[in-house]
Amino acid sequence: MLSPRFFLSKVLSAFEEIGIRRKRTEMTKKDNHFSLESRRYIGCKTKLVDWIFNLIDEHTHNVHSFCDIFAGTGVVAYRALQKYEHVVVNDFLHSNNIMYRAFFAPTKWNKDKVQTIIEAFNTINPDKIRENYFSKNYGGKYFYHNTAKLVGYIRERIREIRHQLTDKEYAILLASLIYSIDRHANTMGHFDAYHHKAPAAHRFQMRMIEVGSFAGVEIHQEDSNQLARHLNVDLTYLDPPYNSRQYSRFYHVYENLVQWKRPQLYGTALKPKEENMSDYCRSSAFNAFSDLVSHIDSQYLVVSYNNTYHSKSSSSENKIKLEQLEEVLNRCGKTHVFNHEFKAFNSGKTEFDDHREYLFITEIDDEKRNQSFPDVLRR
Repeated sequence: MLSPRFFLSKVLSAFEEIGIRRKRTEMTKKDNHFSLESRRYIGCKTKLVDWIFNLIDEHTHNVHSFCDIFAGTGVVAYRALQKYEHVVVNDFLHSNNIMYRAFFAPTKWNKDKVQTIIEAFNTINPDKIRENYFSKNYGGKYFYHNTAKLVGYIRERIREIRHQLTDKEYAILLASLIYSIDRHANTMGHFDAYHHKAPAAHRFQMRMIEVGSFAGVEIHQEDSNQLARHLNVDLTYLDPPYNSRQYSRFYHVYENLVQWKRPQLYGTALKPKEENMSDYCRSSAFNAFSDLVSHIDSQYLVVSYNNTYHSKSSSSENKIKLEQLEEVLNRCGKTHVFNHEFKAFNSGKTEFDDHREYLFITEIDDEKRNQSFPDVLRR
């Protein structure tokens, strides 16, 4: 097994030897890097982002600051960063927060250094390293066994060289690792279960993400309802989870990989103990949403919604109905409703009839909103 000291020495010496030369050439073609939208994720708005922003452009004005308060993959925030001076990006999942720091943060990083580390990772022979936490738990189940060995080994090396990395470099390495294994996962796109058929054999290669840098970004990892109490932007975009499927449980493998606490895992899905559970996936969802919109200090609220409450699967049924959503937004101000036929990413065998995506655009009337909500919600 390669010792951590030997590995770090190898990476740093390689950087010293080829770093200057690399500055004169393009190391890797951009199209070989992972784009932000290439990750599999439930409810991702990649195919809807043009429609969403066309409606925003048409029905709002004087918008200079934007908040994506349930940012998920970050594809909506990414488009906003190309349009507005100041963008707040928030999600309470650790794996999503690491993506925003990697793809968006304007902090210092060295491309040659990161690429050299990734290339060193790609020289490792899985047959020469020991079993580890990741391979013992996920090998032969969620991932091909040799891939799981490499992932666990790489994650441990990233932990050990953390003090040699800037925050941006650290985030890029973790984000690149997640994107590199995402398409190899033996799943339907989430980690609620893995296929009974063994993962297909393949040679794992780590690739870098397409790194961006935006001076106007502000990144948070907070409960949305708490962040709303300190928020002041022109427009807030809301796309909360609406059904009972907790995102922290769907993506527990990536949460585990990013935090790297290596907890004990339980059940056939190999999940850790519950954490980061959302009220929006419970019967309290409507109360949580009412509290949220009653506190946001914005000129506009823009809310995405899909009609999975017509699903034949009880776990996919929405906790907030379309009529409830429209009613509470009307209490905040003048609201326009738009809809678009859309075939959503389906992570399993759930059937959806006449699946449509809705977009609500509300121009907030503070006086009307203050009178509409009970005092208990305004505290």
